[in-house]
Amino acid sequence: MAKPTHQQLLDAGVHFGHLRRKWNPKMSPYIFTEKNGIHLIDLNRTLESIDRAGNAMRQIARAGKKILFVATKKQARDIVTAAAQEVNMPYVTDRWQGGMLTNFNTIRRSIRKMQNIDRMLNDGTLDSVTKKERLTLTREHEKMNKVLGGIADMQRIPNAIFVVDIVHEHLAIAEAKKLGMRTFGIVDTNADPTSVDYAIPGNDDASKAVGVITNYLVECIKEGLAERSEEKEEKASSGEEQAASAE
Repeated sequence: MAKPTHQQLLDAGVHFGHLRRKWNPKMSPYIFTEKNGIHLIDLNRTLESIDRAGNAMRQIARAGKKILFVATKKQARDIVTAAAQEVNMPYVTDRWQGGMLTNFNTIRRSIRKMQNIDRMLNDGTLDSVTKKERLTLTREHEKMNKVLGGIADMQRIPNAIFVVDIVHEHLAIAEAKKLGMRTFGIVDTNADPTSVDYAIPGNDDASKAVGVITNYLVECIKEGLAERSEEKEEKASSGEEQAASAE
């Protein structure tokens, strides 16, 4: 699992920050220089940060815990959806509904309602209803699935949350912190890096930049899942050997 190179980050535009007038002074340690009124991010700090964040995510995955991926910005949605699905992690990429974490029991009821509608649409239960009623339920299901589909299998509050653009997703970060979850985020020059546990300085507006960072973190999660699988196999094998020797 190779960490992105300095050149790969450069090619993806990870170093481009916001206009100087929009900067957050707390990002000062992560800014390399200013050019044409735009802050440029220090990619050496970015590499250090993704290494730290990747190691933490690997340990979380190895422990069998979940990481919630959140990215409702248009340019990041598809990338984050694909990334989360690749490692079977929950995700929110349409819009953050208030209380998704802090009022999780209510959200679970909505998910069950969505799943019941889906079941009725597919098992013949609604064969006797009118086309209009069926269309109404289909539209309701589509609307709910758009918001809740990515967390439909999430049975409990995740251990951590990964966010693209912590300013845009401030509600998600606030809920996660309230519940004591570990927080990871791509942090641009207009954000406060101290508001998350693992700040990854980088351009959160460009798809390529989001992709190169997110894909590396996914590879770290994959490694953690593989280590967990190996540990399970070793335990199972050890148990079989002990049983055999006992006989």
